[in-house]
Amino acid sequence: MPVRKTDRKLRSLAVEAARLLEDRRCEDVRLLDVRGLSQVCDYVLIGSGTSARQMAAVAGELDELAQAHGEKLYRSSRDSGGAWIIVDFVDLVAHLFEPSHRTYYDLEGMWSDAKAVKWRRSAADGAAPRRRPAQRMDAKHRRSAD
Repeated sequence: MPVRKTDRKLRSLAVEAARLLEDRRCEDVRLLDVRGLSQVCDYVLIGSGTSARQMAAVAGELDELAQAHGEKLYRSSRDSGGAWIIVDFVDLVAHLFEPSHRTYYDLEGMWSDAKAVKWRRSAADGAAPRRRPAQRMDAKHRRSAD
């Protein structure tokens, strides 16, 4: 079956959203194609955050990314402790978890029949591997390195 343009547009948003999570240092990012398995959405994006503040910032950036793709936020929800944030664009639903909550709710297990979507940048995309920030050398070490 040929892919409709709207399907390509949605998949492009889902892939860019997964990349955004990785770029913002979310861990264990998974993008699942749940078409045919879910009556609610087409893609489920799951990532673990390192803090409630980071997850809230990423949720806001997901909204901005979707707007740039012409999609509107349906709703966003977070638990009182900031350990789980859901960003719902109807066809794409993103879940940002604190790691222990992610393990407890096990969405990957619930969607074990879903197809994993490849979203990582390749060398063909012109992406450089993620690197750690360069360490600044103090004056003493700078002199010895010269």
